[in-house]
This record gives sequence, structure tokens and C-alpha cells, in this order.
Amino acid sequence: MLQSLLLQQKQSIDFFFERLDRRQAEKMLALLEGCTGSLTFLGIGKSGKIAEKIAATFSSIGVRSFYIDSLELIHGDLGKIQKGGLCILLSKSGETKELLTVIPYLRQKQVKILAWISQENSSLQKLVDETLILPLDRELCPFNLAPTISSEVQLLFGDLMAVALMRKKKMTLEEYAGNHPAGTIGRLGHCSVEEVMLPEKEVPICYPKDKLKEVLVELSNKKCGCLIVIDENKVVQGVFTDGDLRRALQKEPGMILEEMMENLMTKKFVAIEKRKSLHEAAQVMQKQRHQWVSVLPVVQDKKLVGLIRLHDVVGANL
Repeated sequence: MLQSLLLQQKQSIDFFFERLDRRQAEKMLALLEGCTGSLTFLGIGKSGKIAEKIAATFSSIGVRSFYIDSLELIHGDLGKIQKGGLCILLSKSGETKELLTVIPYLRQKQVKILAWISQENSSLQKLVDETLILPLDRELCPFNLAPTISSEVQLLFGDLMAVALMRKKKMTLEEYAGNHPAGTIGRLGHCSVEEVMLPEKEVPICYPKDKLKEVLVELSNKKCGCLIVIDENKVVQGVFTDGDLRRALQKEPGMILEEMMENLMTKKFVAIEKRKSLHEAAQVMQKQRHQWVSVLPVVQDKKLVGLIRLHDVVGANL
């Protein structure tokens, strides 16, 4: 039974994506982007709950927005709506009496009124300034009554508009995290490499002219899985990992211990500044083809100040 419902649900969502009017969606985005006031979302029943969630999403990206219950609107909450804003009305049928009733009061506030509905040529469509039809073939409900697919496509389109605005405004992770100071999102933007890195004194180091046999104890004792090769000014010259050691021993097991580190180290390494965020560190660690750099030298003015490991990032619950 679940398999058939999943297929039906997928087909209904595909129906929405295939038939959504892209040009009208772009027009909606332009209206949202150009809004100089606040966004007010209205809806009744399940559409009201979706409207409330969408309003919260817009608030989280720094857009002043809120949800008003249509019944509360005419009992004082109309004062929240200011000239120059946008009112977005969510309704499956476009015949919701409570929404039709508030249109004249919204007009008095001199706001532009938009409707996101699933029924063409509805009463609501004839009364608002702009309409976006959210294509709907049928509800998942066996009676085609309970708001299921209709609620899903409302949410999909609301999220689409919010993320499109983030891109339009070129929102940075730091700006987004500033609206979410607690939890994982806040840590992503605000926790720096410096806060979790190993300090310089705990980093296994060696120098270019050191022989491999002379630095194996350093590699083993500090248990970081690598050696950071630096010069006399602490400028990083290369990185030598446990993997490099295994490959070197396999290639020349007899003479390799006498080899100098400048001939064994990886010279094309990546490093990160200590003031960068952990999110940026994770992005630097990630390489193409789903391979990861497990350690990064942490530098300031190209000089070694610490080391960050992949499990330090993981350990920060990021």
C-alpha cells in the first residue's frame, strides 16, 4: 500500500513542477524582492499553518514577515499591516470566505495583494492584484478532500521563493547564522577554526632537511596522522601524512628512512586561516570526487599557528 501511495505522491509533485508557470513565478519573486514594507501571510485551516511556516522562513532570512489569522485580522491585527507591504493569501480553492471577506480592509491599507491558489478562475483570483496557480492534480487522500498535496505544493513554492531571495540578496552564511545564534546553524557561522584547532605546541612539526628516521617519533607521539613541514620562520612548506609514509615504505623500504622530508612531503597542500569559520574549513577539506583532506595546517600570515583535523569539525556537531 505504501509503495502505491509513494508513487502517487511523486506523480502529484511531478505534476506541480511540470506545470508551474515559470514566468509568473519569476514575477512573484520580483514582487517579493521589490517589497519595501513587510510581508503578511494569510490563510485558513491547513493553508494557514503553511502560511505561518512560510512567514517564519522569510523571517529567518532577514525579511520582515509575519502570519496573521484571517479571523484575528478584523479584530485588531489589521494594525500590523503597513502601507507599501505585500499580503500573500494562501488557499487551495480560492473560495475561502474568510479570505474574501478581508480583501476590502487590505485595500484600505494600500498594500499589494497576492494569491497562491490551486483553482483557476476562482473568486479570490478576481479580487487580488496577482495570482500564482499552484498546479494540483488531486489530493493524496482517497476522498480527494484532506489537504495533503495541496499543502505540500504551497510549502514547496514558499520555500522556493525564500531561497531565491537568499540568492538574489547574496546572503552569506554569517548573515544567516546571525539570525540563528543558537544550535548548529549558529555554530556553523560563528564557531571559528581557532576555537577548535590544536595549538601550535601540540602540532607535529619537522623541517625540510630532517631525515624521515629522525621525525618518526614526532609523527607517532603526537598522534595527528601527519607532520607539518615548516622552515625556520614557521612558514609551512609541506605536509607529510601517515598515508605518505605507507606509500614511501612500499616504494623504497630499504633507503627511505634516510630521505629528507623536503623530498617526501606534499608541496601542493591546502591550509586555512585561523579566523575562518568551521564551515569554511569543512568546505576546504572537501575535495572533488568525494575525497576529503583529513588535516589542515592553520596559518596566520602563512606561519603555522595550529592544526585542524576532520574529526575536530565532526566533534563540533557540524
